[in-house]
Amino acid sequence: MSTPHASTEDQPEPGHYEIRISGHLDDRWANWFEGLTLSREDNGETRLTGPVADQTALHGLLRKVRDLGLPLVSVVRVETKGTPGPGPGANTDHNELK
Repeated sequence: MSTPHASTEDQPEPGHYEIRISGHLDDRWANWFEGLTLSREDNGETRLTGPVADQTALHGLLRKVRDLGLPLVSVVRVETKGTPGPGPGANTDHNELK
């Protein structure tokens, strides 16, 4: 018996995410991360930012981080102009993975 899937009409708009990983990646990795902006931070982290189509795409990006063997520091959905924020009662703290 198969489980029904939600229609595409029920899917949320693409989100804008900030993914932080420990270590610096070269710019050549930007294409591998589906066009996300890659920024090397002074604290030794790399910040990947940009739109992510849906949860499936987000999980794909996180799988790529895992495949590189670099520690994941945080994943945060960020608001951009015209992007709705989290729903009522949502936790907006930027918790880091340690």
